Amino acid sequence: MKDEVPNLKDFDQRLRDEAHEDLADIVADEPTSKTQIIAIYGKGGIGKSFTLANLSHMMAEQGKRVLLIGCDPKSDTTSLLFGGKACPTIIETSTKKKLAGEEVKIGDVCFKRGGVFAMELGGPEVGRGCGGRGIIHGFELLEKLGFHDWDFDYVLLDFLGDVVCGGFGLPIARDMAQKVILVASNDLQSLYVANNVCSAVEYFRKLGGNVGVAGLVINKDDGTGEAAAFADAVDIPILASIPQDDDLRKKSANYQIVGTDQSQWGSLFAALGDNVAEAPPVRPAPLDQDGLLGLFDASETGGDVVLEPATDMDMRGKNAEPKASLEVIYDDA
Repeated sequence: MKDEVPNLKDFDQRLRDEAHEDLADIVADEPTSKTQIIAIYGKGGIGKSFTLANLSHMMAEQGKRVLLIGCDPKSDTTSLLFGGKACPTIIETSTKKKLAGEEVKIGDVCFKRGGVFAMELGGPEVGRGCGGRGIIHGFELLEKLGFHDWDFDYVLLDFLGDVVCGGFGLPIARDMAQKVILVASNDLQSLYVANNVCSAVEYFRKLGGNVGVAGLVINKDDGTGEAAAFADAVDIPILASIPQDDDLRKKSANYQIVGTDQSQWGSLFAALGDNVAEAPPVRPAPLDQDGLLGLFDASETGGDVVLEPATDMDMRGKNAEPKASLEVIYDDA
């Protein structure tokens, strides 16, 4: 009977070793789920919607089943895909249906073009609610509509990157996506946002999360190189570099799709589609403020400015009158 008693000594030691392991150092494998859920983040106006509309259209041309979900309260993700036409948002439709005592159906909020299925979560009116809470409500409704039973190769989520909190940080905080793609340009503000998202990914990885950064898309690339230097500094790959070109600007402004084999830009988006599909989620190394500023010429960013401490007299200004001291001064003996 003695031999039948299990030896738990080695098992106990393995548990102790695992308890001291830094979860953020665990290398994430490539996604094994059939559906890849990818969240795209970037500064407002940097070109996320342009990138995603054309990327999703190209992926559909390549034979992939793609669902594009706009998660920005501006609801501009699908505008380019639908030629400038705004589709009803999930939150707006849900409110109207609820008041009418009706249930929301897929056909009320999901629309198709070029093989791409697309919808907008939307958001509250200005000053009437929290955008992040709207995102959470939108996803709750998607689950009721059967989100987890849908059959897609890729689900692309377009998120506002300026604020990585609450509902906007949902994919990262709750492991709703396998990986994040950043969209930025060669300017400090867009790279600040990209770095902020990297910091959020790093934070939740330390808490046991598994979301990683697949890479960076450089939009409106003027060749100055700051975005490429950022990608190298935080140790993420560049998935595509979309040039600053007047033809692209005009077509985007006119709601024309360029992510197609019929366009001169088709090969660029085809390569982006391949890179997005294959890029594994990696753990980034976010920069501090000085490191971010160091990517740019100090004369342009103020990186050579020296901080001068203020004094109490500075703060008092015209009220800086000398006051009688309470210190006791003794005569010399």
